[in-house]
Amino acid sequence: MAAGGFCKLPNGTVVVALNLPSPAADGPGRVRVLVHAVNRARALTRLRNLGLRAVYLRGNAAPPTPDEVTAVLHHPDGLIWRTAPDNGVATSPDLVQELWRPIRALLRRPTPQA
Repeated sequence: MAAGGFCKLPNGTVVVALNLPSPAADGPGRVRVLVHAVNRARALTRLRNLGLRAVYLRGNAAPPTPDEVTAVLHHPDGLIWRTAPDNGVATSPDLVQELWRPIRALLRRPTPQA
């Protein structure tokens, strides 16, 4: 089961954060995905429409941090990801974090070699 959580924003929308196994065969082991949507159901539907069919949110064990909320709100698609730390959500400021990437970079099919 994927660890994850959500937070409701003052305007009524939600930000959902999920730690998922990477859908790319040659990709990182686990990824942290953030989705901004009107409600939790719509956020999960957005992921399912991209091919991540078995995505469920049970509980609120790993809600998005304020920095994650800011990152997803400033992205035009409202759907971003990066490699997840081994223990889930990184809370230490000493950890070097990679930049957030658009979801297209995770789901992109590798180009065939000639």
